[in-house]
Amino acid sequence: MTTAPEDFVTSVHLDDITPTDIAPGITRLALPGNAVAARAFDFAPGTRWPEVDQHPADELVYVADGELLDNGRRYPAGSFLHYWPGSRHQPGTETGARIMVFTAA
Repeated sequence: MTTAPEDFVTSVHLDDITPTDIAPGITRLALPGNAVAARAFDFAPGTRWPEVDQHPADELVYVADGELLDNGRRYPAGSFLHYWPGSRHQPGTETGARIMVFTAA
């Protein structure tokens, strides 16, 4: 991670972050931030989030790689999803996926 206080920026390459295991085949990469919680999740092929995920607040998801399956729909790389407060879902993938997730901190 590189911090340049004079530029008010912190940068990090995802490949340099130590992943945290969430469930078999799913890892989380914690990203820097204060007001926004930013995380990347890597899903191995054939994996699904271990339980139904419920949202008390907005959750924003960007599919960076692969294809995400959620609520009976397919979201290819480049898709942006906005889960509203009160939404529920249990994402997964057949092919593998990397998603970027943003919520209020």
